[in-house]
Amino acid sequence: MPTNNIVVVGAGVTGLTTAFLLSKNPANKVTVIAKHMPGDYDIEYASPWAGANYMPFGKKGSNHAEWERATWPELRDLAKNHPESGIHFQEITVYNRLKDQDSVTGQWSAELTQANPWFKDFIPNFRIVPRDELPAGIDNAQKFTSVCINTAIYLPWLVSQCVKNGCVFKRAVLKHISGAAEIHHTGRNADVVVNCTGLASRTLGGVADHQVYPVRGQIMIVRNDPGSMSSISGSDDGGDEVSYIFPRAAGGGTVIGGTYQKNNWDPLPDPNFANRIMQRALKLDPRLVREGQGVEGLDIVRHGVGLRPARTDGPRIEKDQVNGVKIVHNYGHGGFGYQVSFSCAEKAADLVNEIIQDKDRAKL
Repeated sequence: MPTNNIVVVGAGVTGLTTAFLLSKNPANKVTVIAKHMPGDYDIEYASPWAGANYMPFGKKGSNHAEWERATWPELRDLAKNHPESGIHFQEITVYNRLKDQDSVTGQWSAELTQANPWFKDFIPNFRIVPRDELPAGIDNAQKFTSVCINTAIYLPWLVSQCVKNGCVFKRAVLKHISGAAEIHHTGRNADVVVNCTGLASRTLGGVADHQVYPVRGQIMIVRNDPGSMSSISGSDDGGDEVSYIFPRAAGGGTVIGGTYQKNNWDPLPDPNFANRIMQRALKLDPRLVREGQGVEGLDIVRHGVGLRPARTDGPRIEKDQVNGVKIVHNYGHGGFGYQVSFSCAEKAADLVNEIIQDKDRAKL
């Protein structure tokens, strides 16, 4: 059987999902190379720091919205049939304040906080919170069943599925994207390189995409569990500060956040932000601590900072050729990488297949 040598660069959720889908074809021999792997904690490596859950942000009718729609069935299936992946169903309450609509976080969550959002038709148990049940200062709110992803389990689970399908993992630091073609585990050059390097695509030789920029997120993980997820459109602390609470499956603790700071590269947790994050979380859901306790009731596991790999024109998923190397790009997903992971990976895999088919036709 003819084989196709493929190198996937990057081991975040985008790279791992792309490798997973490609490896399902026995003819594809996939090597994953990355500077950072699951188990690493580095500000450049955003995937471990993600919440992560399913909260659609895409504007109705956009590619973004369609990617989110197409990824939901995959995440739903994992939560239902593969609990070992670290994904579980969880109710979420999304609160909206109209005064946040012009802020950075309000614009980020504009579609999510619509009173009549496009995703209500397929998300389970969607319902509008009655006006007489809204907390003071909230203009509208909705509840629905989402999923929460324990990234500390899910990323290694994706690695295990890739390895089961024959993928080989290698650590490497590339200076130029074309060099990836020479690192295939067979010793032969790759037929296709898939670039899933996220924020590194800004500086990686042969890509150098200056549309890519960081969006700094600061979070903390606590042992407290309020029993369900919640988020709000903004805060009174600053236009790029927000509040969300995501309890993770299988002992993963609860993620509370956060910030949405564009073009901020600061790698260190800021104690002032941390204090405000805790205060906002308690206001958003007092069930985090016992009655009468304040922030001292929060049992902190760790603080964290990650840089979401955003891109001005949105994700880049397209074919390219650099120094004679066939390339498929799949990067620039900002803060929504998990909830578009399968649909974007499927599109990238389709482009890989197009390149391989062209190669096979050229041999005939």
